[in-house]
Order: sequence, then C-alpha cells, then structure tokens
Amino acid sequence: MKNIEIIASGKYLPKKEILSKDVEKKFNLKEGYIEKRTGIIKKYYVEEEKIEDLAINATKDLFSKGINKDNIGLIIVATTTTDKLMPGISNYVQKELNIQQCICLDILAGCSGYINAFDIASMYIKTGKVEKALIIGVEVLSKYVNSKDINTSIILSDGAGATLVGSTNIDKKYYSNIKAEGENNHILQCKSNSNIYMEGKEIYKYAVTKTVENVKELLEKSGESLENIKYIVPHQSNMKIMKAIANRLKMENNKIYTNIENVGNTFCASIPIALSEMMKNRLLKKGDKIILLGYGGGLNTGSILIEI
Repeated sequence: MKNIEIIASGKYLPKKEILSKDVEKKFNLKEGYIEKRTGIIKKYYVEEEKIEDLAINATKDLFSKGINKDNIGLIIVATTTTDKLMPGISNYVQKELNIQQCICLDILAGCSGYINAFDIASMYIKTGKVEKALIIGVEVLSKYVNSKDINTSIILSDGAGATLVGSTNIDKKYYSNIKAEGENNHILQCKSNSNIYMEGKEIYKYAVTKTVENVKELLEKSGESLENIKYIVPHQSNMKIMKAIANRLKMENNKIYTNIENVGNTFCASIPIALSEMMKNRLLKKGDKIILLGYGGGLNTGSILIEI
C-alpha cells in the first residue's frame, strides 16, 4: 500500500462581499449580533458565476503556485448545491484544465462531503490505481437560502477550495473515521429547487457531541494523542460550535483553526478553503499531524488524521 500526502491547495471566493453589519440592518438586529452568535464578520455571494466557475477558479489558484497537472488520475468534487446532474462539476474542471484520461466523480454527502471525497481519493492512491487526485469542495449556498430565514441567511456563504494529493514513498500517517446517522437526517436538509432547512438547536447538540466522539475514536484508532496534533481543521459551521468542540476535547482554542469570521459557512468548501489559507500562511510544515473534521447533513460525521 502506498502512502498519501498533500501536495498543494487553492481557493476561490466570489467578488460580492456581504457584511454582517448590513445583514443585521436587514433583520433589525442589534449591531454585533451576528458576530457574537456565529463569529462571522463577512461572507461572499456569487453574482453571475456558476458553480463550476468557482471549482475551476479554485483549481487554477492551486496550479498557479507552480504545480503541474501531470499524472492526475482522479477529480472528485463534493458539494450540496450542484445543478449539474450530467455532466458533473468534475467533468467541467477536467475540460477547462485539459486534464486527460482521469476518473471524474461528484458526490453528495452533506457538509462532510469533502472528508468523504478525501478518503475516497486516498483509497485510489493507496491501492495504486491513481498517482494524484484533485479534491474540490464547492458551494453556491446563496441560491438555496430563504432570505427571510435568519437561521441560514446570517451564516451561509459561497466559495470553493481545491486540494491536490498524491502518493509518496515516505512513511506518513493516515487514518479516517467516517460515519452516517440517517435516522436524524431531518434536522438539516435541502430538497431540489427548495431552500435549506436546519433546526439550529438540534444541529448544535449534534455538532458538539458526535464530532468529539468521532475525533476520540480516530485518535484511539491511530494510536496518536491529541498533544501530537498541530491543528484540528473543522468544517467552519459556527464559531460557538468550534469553541465548544475545543472545550470538550480540552484543547486550546488556537489549535482549532478557524477562518469563519472572514469567509462564512461554505459547507463542503470550508475545510479546503481553510487548508489553502493555512498553507499560504506557512502554518504547516513537513511532519505536522493535523485532523480534518467534517460534520453536517446526512447526518454525516467524518475525521481524517493526516501527516503533512
């Protein structure tokens, strides 16, 4: 079995900036209410762009850093807001970037979709079926938000993140722990051509309990201790949720990477966008161990421990 490593990352955010202070005025909320409740100061919405444009631009950002496209055998896109039944978003990326002879997949796995996509890619790489895989999380959530629903209007955002992973002969740790609980799928859902629905209190209870259980199981499986983890990179759902996760894991808040304040909640795109920022800011170095943590619609919960 081969080992897997992260080669490069990229991100793309639309040009239209939505400030929380403007949303507060719309809902007649006290100034600072949204930041206090969610951590969000600003987020982004598309104007004319299509979902595939965001995915393509995030991938172009990745390749702009001197990374070549050779030997990419898999493109896998995670989203909850696709309008592309056939061909998939992954096929648009393949065509635009002229990536030949590769497998293209789009998957639906709720907000945790990027984690599922990453783990699928790892299996293709570990078994030697592909040498490199491009994993993309992309969302245009603004098109599925009820503008009168305060629960979703104040947090959801558009964006895309891309991660290139590949095989390596260097011994690197990789473990995953992915689970689904369909019996509770009613608390976060979105049907075709309808708005996103979420039960905020139930989502909070789920997010601060099942994620912690999942991470503890992952650590036990990997034989690692939390002290050896440089960062946990969670789905950027809500600042209160992320701080609660840190508290329940008895971690310092600065070991939970957050960027929700300047990006908003981008569902499947949130973890790869965060990874791109971390790599750009040189927060990660070879040998660091991090945990990627996804959770949301499904209900799906998944974590990956990977060595940089």
